[in-house]
Amino acid sequence: MRTGEVTRKTNETQIFLRINVDGTGHTSINTGIGFFNHMLTLFAAHGQFDLVVDCKGDLEVDGHHSVEDIGIALGTAIKNALGDKRGINRYGTFYLPMDESLALVSLDISGRPFLVYDAGELAPMVGNFDTELTEEFLRALAFNAGITLHVKILHGKNSHHKIEAIFKALGHALRIATEYDPKNTGIPSTKGTL
Repeated sequence: MRTGEVTRKTNETQIFLRINVDGTGHTSINTGIGFFNHMLTLFAAHGQFDLVVDCKGDLEVDGHHSVEDIGIALGTAIKNALGDKRGINRYGTFYLPMDESLALVSLDISGRPFLVYDAGELAPMVGNFDTELTEEFLRALAFNAGITLHVKILHGKNSHHKIEAIFKALGHALRIATEYDPKNTGIPSTKGTL
């Protein structure tokens, strides 16, 4: 089993996070932000990752520190779980429809972190979740996991649907990329390292 575990403590957040990328989608999520709990649960379910997240953050300020720091912890845990990345597919792309919304997530577990993000206009809040934090979470995840990540909403009006489509598509794309390639047991790069 490929697992990664991170304990992160700052003056703003206290986080324990564990991921098993070879899991079944079992989750225990407590971020203090209801909509974000839901999104992380969907990410794990669609990726078939076992995911535990416990975060105590300064939500009296806002959700920024909690969401970004969870992205940092999740990216770090994924990187640790994958080790030298031997035998993985490396690339993953997934289109996901969510009612009127259509999301594209394409990623490369390259060791070269980058984020291209285009979700169009979003309502300022969905529940108690600041929708600007979607991009902050994805950036923190990509940069700490060493992932080149492209996220685009191709169609959509409802902000809940758009963000939900992103998280579900991210789970699927990451599952594809982290699965083992039966034809390649080596490092999936002509450089010999990722």
